[in-house]
Amino acid sequence: MAKRIVWRVFLGGIVLLLLIQAIPYGRDHDNPPVTGEPAWPSPRARGLAQRACFDCHSHEVVWPWYSHIAPMSWLVQRDVEEAREHLNFSTWDRPQKDAHEAAEEVEEGAMPLPKYLWLHPEARLSAEEKAELVAALKAIAPERRGREGDRDH
Repeated sequence: MAKRIVWRVFLGGIVLLLLIQAIPYGRDHDNPPVTGEPAWPSPRARGLAQRACFDCHSHEVVWPWYSHIAPMSWLVQRDVEEAREHLNFSTWDRPQKDAHEAAEEVEEGAMPLPKYLWLHPEARLSAEEKAELVAALKAIAPERRGREGDRDH
């Protein structure tokens, strides 16, 4: 009797997983054109940002296989949309809401997100790499504030 219930729950889960694939949200895996990029202090600094930040904060996202399967596709899509809203290295010609906080977020270990690092260990930075990325982010952030007239709150 218990085996039958477990089997039905399992089959029900499979059917539910297949049905939710029809929901279109999470399928908009676009990478619009890059319209502007920061003046990185060095190619290495850009490479560090690309490795640790670009999969959420740019139009150069590499969409992993699981980003095509709901419900993970929904979570990944939401995370990328939200990240691009706060900071997008591919639209540096436009105001960047939180550019002035990027260095601090990396320095404190809040970025890259721990859940991202769990699935993307290549995004982990050594202490030296983190210090170099923080310095680069500090170097490019005033450039955005100066153009936009942003003020620290």
